[in-house]
Amino acid sequence: MDLTTAALVGISHGTASSDGQAAVQRLIAAVEESVAESVEVRLGHVDVQQPDVAATLASLPPATPAVVVPLLLSAGYHVHVDLRREIEAVADRRVRLAAALGPDDRLVEVLRRRLVEAGTTRDDLVVLAVAGSSDVRAVDDCRDMGERLAAALGAPVTVGFLSAAEPRLADAIAAVRADGGGRRVVAASYLLAPGYFQDLAAAAGADLLTEPLLTPGDAPNELVDVVLDRFAEAVAETSDAAPGA
Repeated sequence: MDLTTAALVGISHGTASSDGQAAVQRLIAAVEESVAESVEVRLGHVDVQQPDVAATLASLPPATPAVVVPLLLSAGYHVHVDLRREIEAVADRRVRLAAALGPDDRLVEVLRRRLVEAGTTRDDLVVLAVAGSSDVRAVDDCRDMGERLAAALGAPVTVGFLSAAEPRLADAIAAVRADGGGRRVVAASYLLAPGYFQDLAAAAGADLLTEPLLTPGDAPNELVDVVLDRFAEAVAETSDAAPGA
């Protein structure tokens, strides 16, 4: 499968939040500015918004191969099932599925910057706020990011989930606070953009909540680089594969 002329198709979860939509649009615009002029770039969604995956792929020039880059922080059901199913249903072009954005140390750098921007101090206790998933692979990815952030901060980080997995964020915050000797508890948002889950995180009881990785006014270079690397890795894998792969 030769993907050296492939389009980059970013697929987000989708959100009803106008701020979330603007934030993801800003990311894909930054990606488009960073690729070669010959590379087609598209944005689609696996849920909530249109265009969906099929419509996004259909918008490409006929027979143009594509790499679908999940704009998702972990590889759960949407990556392993939904996107895989959508790609396997495509008959008129070659399509490759890239890896999810996380875990990645560059995302840790964005988390650290959001903590600084929020005004946190070394005395604060940190809980990593993640969306959660029923897929154990996605849960493991999030716990991996918690460990990476803890290593970067030189301090413990507890992971709290907003859905599907335990401990739930509110419970994780309460437990950390109970053992914290009165110190402030900060929820570090490991969410891609504003929206439903960021609102849930805001109601979970932390003393402070950071901004998500993307905001309408900021698409961090680290995130752009991760998207470009996932695309390049998928192209390289197909180029290195045996003929007919």
